[in-house]
Amino acid sequence: MDYYELLDVSRSATAEEIKRAYRQRAREFHPDVNAGDAAAAERFKEMSRAYQVLSDPEQRARYDRFGDAGVGATGAGGDPFGGGLNDLFDAFFGGRNPFGGGGGTPGGPSGPPRGQDLEVVSNIRFEQAVFGGTIPVTLKMPTRCDDCGGSGAGAGTRPVRCADCGGSGHVQRVRQSLLGQMVTSSPCPRCGGLGEVITTPCPTCRGEGRVTDEKTYQVDVPAGVDSGATLRLTGRGAAGPRGGRTGDLYVHIRVNDHETFEREGDDLITFVPVTIAQASLGTKFTMATLDGDEDLIVPPGTQPGHEFVLRGRGVPRLQGRSRGDLRAIMRVQVPTRLTDADAELLRRYAEQRGEDVAPPGGGFFSRIKSAFT
Repeated sequence: MDYYELLDVSRSATAEEIKRAYRQRAREFHPDVNAGDAAAAERFKEMSRAYQVLSDPEQRARYDRFGDAGVGATGAGGDPFGGGLNDLFDAFFGGRNPFGGGGGTPGGPSGPPRGQDLEVVSNIRFEQAVFGGTIPVTLKMPTRCDDCGGSGAGAGTRPVRCADCGGSGHVQRVRQSLLGQMVTSSPCPRCGGLGEVITTPCPTCRGEGRVTDEKTYQVDVPAGVDSGATLRLTGRGAAGPRGGRTGDLYVHIRVNDHETFEREGDDLITFVPVTIAQASLGTKFTMATLDGDEDLIVPPGTQPGHEFVLRGRGVPRLQGRSRGDLRAIMRVQVPTRLTDADAELLRRYAEQRGEDVAPPGGGFFSRIKSAFT
């Protein structure tokens, strides 16, 4: 189902129009209004997912371009609403999530929150992008406190049940709304929805359950990767507080330029300089490639811009086992400085072919005016 159709808005709708439409539709299909109606509950769930995507500019841009594939079927960490649905319930319905899970669920405490996802940009060599390899990625990040095992409690102690919520992690309240009296549930302010409090914090992490430390990961780079690619390392992000699950690490790849080769899709391109004599009479020389040296035969009469193709010497294709090609483009070099002897040889060559050239001396061109600059 199209997200814009779910909220009954146009694809050019503003953020305020999307928010207003969601509120109106959410009240219509909210489970408190449609008790026992599974279809309404599912519809409400779909609309909430649509709002979560369309209210975020980056996710909306990806959705507009790629559809569901651009935003993924689930959010990071397995939350089917990308971690944002509980905020919507808190904003519109007092924090109650009728589908279970975190954010003040009546069935029990939400548990420690998940750690943040982290991002890092890594520059790699051109050869590593072509053939793959392993690169080190180092960053400072929250890691689990070894002294308390991530619990946040001091040595010889443990978290105790929260007295305010009785260990449930949530408190209930009655509120008046446009739909009448509603009983809502929200995270307990004392324990933050965990159901437990720490009476004796760990002195190392001060009850947080994590400390900041420098970590280095060895990241496998697949052959054929290009600038703009992102590698996801599951469970290598920030540690969650109080023993919460670890987030993910996203490594954004940036490939350094090569002094000889350029990349065009899965092909490699190199420009080969040859002289006029070599292009005219032909030659043979050794050309360096990323796979080693290759003999290149340039036949007589080779024209500037001519391509010689070495099959299968390009970039490995990420979705297959084959490789692109290496394209060697001839770049004929015209000498800019000639000795008198060189000039005389070329002048005799032009005379034999009946070609007009400038006569000897330097005053010829100064007397000629042209419309071209």
